[in-house]
Amino acid sequence: MSTETPARLRQARAALAVSFLLQGITFALLVTCIPEIQDRYGLDDSLLPVFLAAVPVLAGVGSITSEWLVKRTSARGVLRVVQPVLCLTLAAVGLGDTLWQLGLVLGSFGLLVGALDASMNMLGVGLQHRYGRSIMLGFHAAFSLGGIVGAALAGLGSHYHLSLFTLFGTAAAVLIPLALLAGTRFAGPAELGDAVREASEAAARSIPWRPLLPLCLAMAVAYIADASVSNYSVKYLTDGLGSPDDVAKLSYLGYMVAMLLGRTLGDRAVQRWGAVPVVRGGAAVAALGFALAAAAPGPWAGIAGFTVLGFGICAIIPQVFAAGGRLFPDDSDAAVARLNLFNYVGFLIGSPLVGAIADASSYRWALLAPMLLVLAVIPLAGHFAPAPVVTRTPAKVA
Repeated sequence: MSTETPARLRQARAALAVSFLLQGITFALLVTCIPEIQDRYGLDDSLLPVFLAAVPVLAGVGSITSEWLVKRTSARGVLRVVQPVLCLTLAAVGLGDTLWQLGLVLGSFGLLVGALDASMNMLGVGLQHRYGRSIMLGFHAAFSLGGIVGAALAGLGSHYHLSLFTLFGTAAAVLIPLALLAGTRFAGPAELGDAVREASEAAARSIPWRPLLPLCLAMAVAYIADASVSNYSVKYLTDGLGSPDDVAKLSYLGYMVAMLLGRTLGDRAVQRWGAVPVVRGGAAVAALGFALAAAAPGPWAGIAGFTVLGFGICAIIPQVFAAGGRLFPDDSDAAVARLNLFNYVGFLIGSPLVGAIADASSYRWALLAPMLLVLAVIPLAGHFAPAPVVTRTPAKVA
């Protein structure tokens, strides 16, 4: 390794953190403006879950396609193209006015999000291999910070009555140059060597599913909760609690601030008390957050409930990955790849579940469904404890 490589690695790490930050901004802008998108396109509440469910389905397709493209090009090459185009897609959401146009744009957004998520995490895993220590949580903290920025921008847009095209178009005009600039510093062969190939080979190894299943369930439940907040917290405050649009955006903002703080301090909590109490406590706090939001008498109480929820959920997701890595220390990338699939499972279940219950009754009742599901993590918490290492098994055992 040359003497310049550490500096190039630091630049590559910073560039990838910027990419996660920009993705957080883009995603937050879209999900916090769902009421405005409904108004513009005439999308009623009964159809909303269908459109929202299509996004994670197509994200899964985009993720698989991205893996195929990365093998023929590079993760850096895919990410350099996909992220600016995703920002353009965000701007396009503000252009149309018919449902077929919205379906086309959201479908493209889903495909691109999946490709972006896969390529970003591939680069992150490659960099982590080169660093020889865990750095992935920092990237996801950058995503949380981006979510805070995006939700704040959406709130300002509502406060000043900006049109969707003005808000999304202006954001894209700033985000695209930043994405292109960050792309010039992404890690390539000079920085990563064979790290991406080694990570891909590790992820392809056969490991048994059974030890991972409790963690997969916990991951799916955590993302059902996350999807409920991402897609419906603003809707709940505006339609259920009569909140002004700009105040309603604070529900997602508070949630993401709590997520960022929790991810910043979470490692210290685990070191002091252990993973099992932290996960168990996180699930209880998340359920409390849902209960507070569902019982909220007004918008500010609802915002407080979703903020409490963020503090609970943030403790679960990183510990799922950490527990999977402890189970298969020689094949941690394979374990992480399998666990990450349940990110999409959670989003696919969460949006239709909450939307269907809300359409049949109310958002207050709808929030009780993910509350009950997140309580299921409490008896699963024992699986987050350090356990005997599971050795690799032949393919036929998987």
